[in-house]
Amino acid sequence: MTEDTGHQQSAVEQAAEVEPFDMVEVIHTKRDGHALADEQIDWVIDAYTRGVVAEEQMSALAMAIFLRGMGRREISRWTHAMIDSGERMDFAALSRTTTDKHSTGGVGDKITLPLAPLVASFGVAVPQLSGRGLGHTGGTLDKLEAIPGWRADLSNEQMMRQLEEVGAVICAAGSGLAPADKKLYALRDVTGVVEAIPLIASSIMSKKIAEGTAALTLDVKTGAGAFMTAEADARELARTMVDLGTDAGVRTVALLTDMSAPLGRTAGNALEVRESLEVLAGGGPADVVELTCALAREMLAASGVDDPDVEAALADGRAMDTWRAMITAQGGDVDAPLPEARHVEQVRAESDGVVTGLDAMAVGVAAWRLGAGRSRPGEAVQAAAGVEITRHIGEQVRAGDVLARLHTDTPERIARAAQAIDGAWDLAAVGTVVPERRIVLDRIA
Repeated sequence: MTEDTGHQQSAVEQAAEVEPFDMVEVIHTKRDGHALADEQIDWVIDAYTRGVVAEEQMSALAMAIFLRGMGRREISRWTHAMIDSGERMDFAALSRTTTDKHSTGGVGDKITLPLAPLVASFGVAVPQLSGRGLGHTGGTLDKLEAIPGWRADLSNEQMMRQLEEVGAVICAAGSGLAPADKKLYALRDVTGVVEAIPLIASSIMSKKIAEGTAALTLDVKTGAGAFMTAEADARELARTMVDLGTDAGVRTVALLTDMSAPLGRTAGNALEVRESLEVLAGGGPADVVELTCALAREMLAASGVDDPDVEAALADGRAMDTWRAMITAQGGDVDAPLPEARHVEQVRAESDGVVTGLDAMAVGVAAWRLGAGRSRPGEAVQAAAGVEITRHIGEQVRAGDVLARLHTDTPERIARAAQAIDGAWDLAAVGTVVPERRIVLDRIA
């Protein structure tokens, strides 16, 4: 060993000398049930983003947070530390006020598609930065990419121009927003802490606050097809996110909504676009229309629009006009036919009855297996794949009736999709009165 080599220190040793905290001590603090100090939180997020904190150390801290929880101050500071890891958007130059919406995801949740142009038709700007699906929940960008020519990736300048001229944009979020969240999101997924409410809430809200919108409406879903199946957990998540938004100066409200059954009659990409167009044309399934209008009223109220007649804007074509302008601005051909699957298989009822329940998770998994979703990030999806539901809750069924149609370009997928959806319909005796399904369960502000 030379004299120079003997005096050299590793990068880890050098970092250990200058870092203000020791990650092991931070882990011990949370493991033992104590609150993390603001300075500790700021350092953890910054050091993790820089690569000073190892993945296994952040895994240990995430598990400690999952088991021990976080207080409101801690979650707020954690969220702002993630925001500060990247850039913030600024919509101050727009002549329109901004309002945004975020859904925790579900099966058949195509609400963003009709909602953004509906709200924008009242003169409000809707910067809807969306993502792609993973697993049984569909991604908004995957759905829109079924439209020939439509592109998700826009520069900040393109997005600002579209918001000013059209009022609505649905596009991919830039990599500069909360980069710490991107690292932590991937880590949570493989370490068994996805359900940690402080980490879910800070993940969602760090990106939404960094987007810079003035108002935010949250659609927090609960039920079999939701991320949070238990209503108590969904309610806690909604409360936590509303508090985070409020603390950050963003006007925030949450609707707790039902995801025990799919929204509407489609789960899949082009299929959901087609159903969204029905809503924008003044028709569409009643549950999709109900939730779209409920969220639109919240978004517009937060933007100072009093008593908006959102149903009229759907009926008279104003929302459709904004949709066409929005899609065209992003290269989409609004008049082109949507893709159709090369293979369609029918699922038939084996007995008579009335549908009293429809398992959203089963429908979502079937759509995923047909090719509408992906198993890992970056995997291709089929634009035309998915499930078309022909018998929904409250409807009568006779033996041999078609319950659903399975759409795919690869017929070898059909058997496993049919297996997933088998038994998804709960049938009661003909004549059974089925209570009307409540879509909006509560409002949390």
